[in-house]
Parts: sequence; structure tokens; C-alpha cells
Amino acid sequence: MSLAAKEHFREEWFDPEFWGEQAVLITQGGRGAAWFIHAPCGELVLRHFCRGGLPGRFIRRGYVFTREEAVRSVAEFRLLNHLFKRGLPVPEPLAAGYRLRGRLLYTASIIVRRIPDAKPIAECVSTSSGEIWRAAGKCVRNFHNAGVFHADLNCMNILVADQVYLIDFDRGRIMPEQAGERWKKGNIRRLERSVKKCLGQLDSNMRNQFWQDFMAGYRGA
Repeated sequence: MSLAAKEHFREEWFDPEFWGEQAVLITQGGRGAAWFIHAPCGELVLRHFCRGGLPGRFIRRGYVFTREEAVRSVAEFRLLNHLFKRGLPVPEPLAAGYRLRGRLLYTASIIVRRIPDAKPIAECVSTSSGEIWRAAGKCVRNFHNAGVFHADLNCMNILVADQVYLIDFDRGRIMPEQAGERWKKGNIRRLERSVKKCLGQLDSNMRNQFWQDFMAGYRGA
């Protein structure tokens, strides 16, 4: 089954082997299950949903099927589509699909449009990168103000191009107004841990300054 935003979409697009040399494995970040696709309709990103941690050692791509609305690729497609239409800086979603494996399990994939010339914020570590980190803080705050929960907010899922983008909204959702502020603080703590890990090679003073710049942008300073 596929859910596509373009009429000319073909189900084979979910298979990187279909693309041959036009598919380039993304080795940076993630779990080795995403590809840049050089397609006739433009530059795309194909991602297969994979488990991490201990469960991923036993069932890498299988998820328990309950209903279509709960399929992870379908849920992410619909969330991205909602955010994209609202003008928030996310990749344009093009297609989502899943395939049943028996009666209990499914595998899932999603295709989004690639953001031109984007790089992870983890690579923005020059002495002049403070403004980028402040912009990233403002970006995350805008998502939080819109009630958007990002389940895996880390340095690899914040991209810098013509502006700052957030990517990979697997298990993301719109939070109810009564949810309060706790989930936002959890998001920020998760990102802070990622900054310490991804920027661990930097001088601690420099790393702390980038984090202070981010929080300044987040707080609106």
C-alpha cells in the first residue's frame, strides 16, 4: 500500500535497488537505511523504518500491524504534510508506504524531497556559527509554540540550508494544549545530550557557547 502526493508515483520507488546507481546510501547518522535518490522529478530521500537498540537486533524492520492510521510511515507522512502546509520548515513529503508481512507485521518506507545544500547543525562549529545556533533555537521554539513534539530531536535531525529545518518526524505528533511544558523540556534535554555527544571533540567552552547561543534563540533573546 502507498500514500502518495504525486500521481506519477510508482511503488518500486521504495526499493533502492530499483534506482541502481541513482541511489546513494546515507552513511551519516541514522541506521544505514536511508538513501539520496537522483530521480527524474528531482532530488529525493528514501528512508526505510528500522528498529534501533536491542529490539533491532532481532527484528530490524518489522512492526506490529494494528491499523493503517498507526503505521509509522503513514503517520509521519500525514504529520509532515500538515506541517508543510502550515509553512513550518520541514521536508516536503511525497510518498509513504507499507507492506504486510503475514498478519501481524509490516515494513514501512517514506519518501521526502531532499533539502538542497543542507548539512547537520553538528557540522556548524566554526567561530562564526553562533548565529546559526541561535537560528536553530528559534526554529525549535517555533515548532514547540505550534505544539509539535519531535520524538528524536538531535544534532543530525536539525539541518542548515537557506534556513534551519527539522527532519525525521517518526513518532512525532501534535500535542494537546493541556499537555503543558514538560514535553518541551524533555525535547531540549534530549538535544542537549546530543550536542554533548556530537560535539564532544570540541573544547568544552566552545561547545557550551554554541549551546548558550541555541538557548538564547530558543528563549527569544
